[in-house]
Amino acid sequence: MLLAVDIGNTNIHFGLWQHGSWRLSWRARTVANKMPDEYAVLLKNFLSSADLGYRAITDVVISSVVPPLTPAFVELFQRYTQLEPLVVTASTPAGVKIAIDQPEQAGADRIVNAAAVVALYGPPAIVIDFGTATTFDVITGGGAYAGGAIAPGIGIAHDALVSRTARLHKVDLEPPPSPIGANTIHAMQSGIFWGYVALIEGMVARLKAAMDEPQPIKVIATGGLAPLFHRHTAVIDTLAPELTLDGLRIIYELNRRGP
Repeated sequence: MLLAVDIGNTNIHFGLWQHGSWRLSWRARTVANKMPDEYAVLLKNFLSSADLGYRAITDVVISSVVPPLTPAFVELFQRYTQLEPLVVTASTPAGVKIAIDQPEQAGADRIVNAAAVVALYGPPAIVIDFGTATTFDVITGGGAYAGGAIAPGIGIAHDALVSRTARLHKVDLEPPPSPIGANTIHAMQSGIFWGYVALIEGMVARLKAAMDEPQPIKVIATGGLAPLFHRHTAVIDTLAPELTLDGLRIIYELNRRGP
């Protein structure tokens, strides 16, 4: 089985691919200073819950935006599975051209998402990834990753507002009964939630205008909060909860058989 590992700033997403589908999927909290052996115990427990062990893993592919954890996970798999994982970087063949000013600076997660979109949905497209940051990635009609935009995630915006104000406290990140908040809680929910929806809609409109593509541009959303926003805006065409794992699988298969 192929194990795909997406190491993000907040969560680490593990997925086991077998017989054409994701057989299992787990998430763990990202702790940048955790040792390889600690994550090895965690992964062993995940596998044990499905009556599996390390021997079930035959191949490993990793994307990481947390530099200290990249060598930690490489060491983990070398020691516990005797496998050399494929670590996705800007130089890894991914089936998509990296058409930005400094390709070596492209984040692995953004490359992986672009690869998944080109292979599964077809260009042109905009990918919105709702993670610690909210990223907007542009894939041109020719199938090239052309860059995009990075905004603070809604959780960061929420935390910043609460930490910098004396009388405001955390609220549930959900739409209030009306955009006009009649109390402090609803006013905060309106500003944070509907303000974020306005950010999404405004960014999509501006990106589409800048892309200037003759064919329809798909908008694909992934990440933990994607379903919530999908329910409250019409600009998102498709939800793809496993988009990053799918991109990792696609890149792994491309490199296994050769570009």
